[in-house]
Amino acid sequence: MTQVKAPRGTQDMLPADAHKWETIETTLLNLAKCYGYSELRTPVFESTELFERGVGDATDVVQKEMYTFEDKGGRSITLRPEGTAGAVRAAVEHSLLNDALPLKLCYLTSCYRYEKPQAGRLREFHQFGVECFGTGEPIADAQLIVFARRLFDCFSLHDIRLEINSIGCPQCRKTYHAALREYFNAHKAALCRTCNERLEKNPMRILDCKSPECQKIAAGAPSILDYLCEDCAAHFERVKTYLDSSDIPYTVNPRIVRGLDYYTKTVFEFVCDDIGAQGTVLGGGRYDGLVEELGGKPLPALGFAMGLERLLLLLEAKGFCFAPPAKPAVYFCTLGEKARALALSLCDELQLDGYGAELDLMGRSLKAQMKYANKLGALFTVVIGDDDIAGGILNVKNMQSGEVTQAPLDAFSETFENLVLQQTILEDFGVEDNG
Repeated sequence: MTQVKAPRGTQDMLPADAHKWETIETTLLNLAKCYGYSELRTPVFESTELFERGVGDATDVVQKEMYTFEDKGGRSITLRPEGTAGAVRAAVEHSLLNDALPLKLCYLTSCYRYEKPQAGRLREFHQFGVECFGTGEPIADAQLIVFARRLFDCFSLHDIRLEINSIGCPQCRKTYHAALREYFNAHKAALCRTCNERLEKNPMRILDCKSPECQKIAAGAPSILDYLCEDCAAHFERVKTYLDSSDIPYTVNPRIVRGLDYYTKTVFEFVCDDIGAQGTVLGGGRYDGLVEELGGKPLPALGFAMGLERLLLLLEAKGFCFAPPAKPAVYFCTLGEKARALALSLCDELQLDGYGAELDLMGRSLKAQMKYANKLGALFTVVIGDDDIAGGILNVKNMQSGEVTQAPLDAFSETFENLVLQQTILEDFGVEDNG
């Protein structure tokens, strides 16, 4: 029978890598809590209308990349291609924006886009994202960027560069769009087919085209910074001032436009050259019109999203030292049915106390059990036979030092806890326990 494999553009998270993902996710969520963000979880699929209105029907995401299908009720459903639209929908639907503001939400989520799979870019991928609702103050933009910078600092990733820009508000963008159309119309014949389509719908998207010829033409295009209205220009200057006061280095890049239509004013990216073409590890900005677009009251908002697969690629490329997978604290080797029953009970007791405890589930010989305990890297082993049960004493062997400690059966948990504590103290102080 033919083997069934994972769909193209997806990947399994295998047990050997689980501790890496756990480290990343725990670090991100813990720092988010320090900045006042609470976790949100939304459905993996939403009404297609949410993304057409929220992301923008002229974007590549909506036009080319969404996984959209009709359900059995005849409704158009889409697997989420990004996290912001769903977060806004949930905040509006559940009246979260009627409480004290700002509302700060964060999430770890899977996303789905149909595009060519490559390193750091999959059809099913994972994001960490944050959204801050209710404030239009430039200091909120600055703190969001500082927060993003500190995420990388947590992983000792200090050479990632920050690029920022302002793409203005709908009023100043209207003037800028007219200038772009005038410029690109003079080069229309040399633009790719996609960019010719963008020329009328959203000419700013041409600045983000990956075609070398389009990039060459875009290099001479007018800069959005020359078309900002007074309010948008002042907002951007204050953001830069706050970043300067926080000692956050940055480069102003007027070509940053972001790939989604809902962004306004401040946009930013954290970029690294160590993971190939997919250099943007985190991107975000302000989206002051999205809440109203999705049925809420007019409310400013901002946020960012980080691709976890790209972050993991970067950490591995930089040689980040992940803590090794947890090893069982104890492995019980058993001889006979009474020993198995006792080991099952002791395992349960220790597991409830938070210790990793294992016992033989395969009916192996004693020699094979000891070999398996070594393979697992168990810190201690306990061999249980009829004589041990009858005598009420179990021998606990330290697998590193070889030292054996007798533990009364009626106080086994307490004795074992002390042994683990002693071993932890030795390891914390770098002392080798040689017996």
